[in-house]
Amino acid sequence: MTRFAFALLGLACGLPAHAQSIYKCPDANGGSTIISTSRLDKNCKAVSLSPETAVPAPKAPRASASPTPSGFPKVQEDTQKARDGDRRHILEQELSGEQRSLDQARKDLAEQEAVRPGAADSRDRVAPYRDRVAQHERNIQAIQKELANLR
Repeated sequence: MTRFAFALLGLACGLPAHAQSIYKCPDANGGSTIISTSRLDKNCKAVSLSPETAVPAPKAPRASASPTPSGFPKVQEDTQKARDGDRRHILEQELSGEQRSLDQARKDLAEQEAVRPGAADSRDRVAPYRDRVAQHERNIQAIQKELANLR
């Protein structure tokens, strides 16, 4: 059995190399014909092919940051700080509102889970409440990320 397996392995390894052989044979008109199998009746010569190599495409040049045009309006530093402060205040208000909504959603979920624990339909009945809790948790994470990104 092992001899058979080794023979099959040897044949399988030789097939790709044989399939890649290309021959150049002269024809009757004085030209040449390229074929993949050698004709024994002609003076065909094997053509050696260099192995194909994959070359990565050149990287596209990065666009350099262009300077701000001279006529472009600029925001004063104190105005920008005021805007950033307003943004922080708005995000903090949104965060506290989401926290209140999350607390209410958790309370509603606990009430629904306590109605008929272990009932066959409880999973389907409680699923929207769990989804609502998960949504509020994701919203809180997103707002906290925005607050962390403020300068």
